[in-house]
Amino acid sequence: MNLPIGLTVTRIVAVPLLMVFLISSSRVHALIAAAIFIAAAITDWADGYFARRRNEVTTVGTLLDPIADKLLVAAALVSLLQIDKIGAWMVVVIIGRELLVTGLRAVAAGVGVIVPASRLAKWKTVGQYVAITMLIVEKGVGSAAFHVAAIGVLWVALALTVVSGIDYFWRFFTKADFRAIVPEQDRWS
Repeated sequence: MNLPIGLTVTRIVAVPLLMVFLISSSRVHALIAAAIFIAAAITDWADGYFARRRNEVTTVGTLLDPIADKLLVAAALVSLLQIDKIGAWMVVVIIGRELLVTGLRAVAAGVGVIVPASRLAKWKTVGQYVAITMLIVEKGVGSAAFHVAAIGVLWVALALTVVSGIDYFWRFFTKADFRAIVPEQDRWS
């Protein structure tokens, strides 16, 4: 196992710890959860950085990294839903988008189309990380002004999530030969 994969595995291992501290009623535990989430988010950047810098990009790392990212975000969102810090519909939209894009990228790879992460998708990830961190910290701080700021950032992250999801589908369907994906008997026209 190389350093980038080790960082990705660390992110996965952090998920249960994050959930335990986040759903606790203690304000101190909320701040510990925020620290865990921030550290895990930093490993998301670090694993890619070290993989490219040290020329250690592997198939395992390429497959495991997005799973770790989605697991971290989904676990945090479900935990925030559990403690009434986020609406269920927002969690469904964000996790639904992640699942749809993951499925789309798998289909695209199956027909030889690579749909790389766009700059917009990277901003989406940063927006989600910042919004989730703020919502976790809000639990520990309890300030009305901080709550308004956290909700504002959450709405920005939600908008980036939806727009970047649409962008993935647009890029896929403008690059892929749709006839190669759907057998003729299953086509709409």
